[in-house]
Amino acid sequence: MISVILLGAGNVATHLYKAFKSSESVKVAQWYNRSYSSISSYANEVETTDQLSDLKEADIYIMAVSDDSISQLSKDLPFENRLIAHTSGSVSIHDMDKKNQRAVFYLLQTFSKEAELNFSEIPICIEVTEKLNLQFMKDLAAAVDCKPYKINTEQRQTLHLSAVFVNNFTNQLYRIAHEISDTKSINFDILKPLILETAKKVQDMSPYMAQTGPAKRNDKKTIKRHLKQIESEEHKAIYELLTTSIKKTHGVTTHRKTKSIHKKPKNETGH
Repeated sequence: MISVILLGAGNVATHLYKAFKSSESVKVAQWYNRSYSSISSYANEVETTDQLSDLKEADIYIMAVSDDSISQLSKDLPFENRLIAHTSGSVSIHDMDKKNQRAVFYLLQTFSKEAELNFSEIPICIEVTEKLNLQFMKDLAAAVDCKPYKINTEQRQTLHLSAVFVNNFTNQLYRIAHEISDTKSINFDILKPLILETAKKVQDMSPYMAQTGPAKRNDKKTIKRHLKQIESEEHKAIYELLTTSIKKTHGVTTHRKTKSIHKKPKNETGH
């Protein structure tokens, strides 16, 4: 049985708690958060505290806190030579105080407290400073049915950057589409099958091969009509920026029609 102490009470910590609680191989020995009110509702399920000095001994301490808090919290921990891990996609493993053994347990997924998640579909990026802890971290991932990937800090930070594009930026585009459809009293639900199909397509082919739309086919009339329809200058700028990006990617010229001369990125093949 792996004993875990959770530090933090945000979205990631809450989902980790639920996953660990459901695992037969993990026991949450304690849950710490500096604001006790955030974890008080769990006091009947697990030992809770808002005092670092009260932390028990465990196999691993997982810091599921904001990026800006990781370094200081690692320094404030009142013990040495124990295994601590953070869950950030962008913070270096070396930002943690080296008085303890350091690791990363980064779940590459978007988290909202209200949304249920299937942990078997979540990749976990693992990094350690001591090789002897690598298998332990893999075992911890397996305990919640996640597939572990050994990823170094530079790779993880690149993954995090990529994740911002495919998740945060994409979600903002959903929001813009919602605003545009609302202006004509159109139910946003009509667009949801398209959202799902777009995500589904890149499971079977590269994003390069999956691209469609007026920018790729250099449909100038449609692009011009869309720009006239867009009322917000901010939204118009985003439309123009993405249209230009798609044209460049697929070798479309604004001066004359031409076949795509763009070279596909490595590993960009259709199926």
